[in-house]
Amino acid sequence: MLNNIFYRLFFRNAEQFQMISFSRKFSRLIFWLAISLVLLPSRGFAQMDYPFINVKIQNIINNNGVIACALFESEKGFPSKSLKFASTIILTQVVGKHASFKFSDIKPGKYAIVVIHDENRDGKLDSNLFGIPTEGYGFSSGAEVTMSAPSFSDAVFSYDGGHLQMSISLNY
Repeated sequence: MLNNIFYRLFFRNAEQFQMISFSRKFSRLIFWLAISLVLLPSRGFAQMDYPFINVKIQNIINNNGVIACALFESEKGFPSKSLKFASTIILTQVVGKHASFKFSDIKPGKYAIVVIHDENRDGKLDSNLFGIPTEGYGFSSGAEVTMSAPSFSDAVFSYDGGHLQMSISLNY
């Protein structure tokens, strides 16, 4: 109210006063919009705690090559055709005796994981003349190799959409 009286004393005609009044309202709008945009990223875009599957790989015998971790949604291509049929594949450089993989944005369901220590980086699990692997390998749910690689049902685990921690030890 005092502001309106103050402006009327200094401005002679109503048109000039209305223009200043509109300008003040517009500048207030701009001010509050700027404040909102400054505060929005800190609250509106804050990092959410998304669900994930965290896989820790143990028993890595050397620092050669990479570790590949493949997540399968079905038995199709499991375990030997990871590049073609795995829903997600993550690679990491070997550093030390442990590695860790984090699968994010995974829907609840049944999955199986194959891990390969690709020491020579050729994209496959090397084996000797008898078909016995010469590079490290491992499977989820403790699935073991008997006369052949385990099936999807041997390595399957249920994921409920929350935070899941698991460990897989490599066999050489």
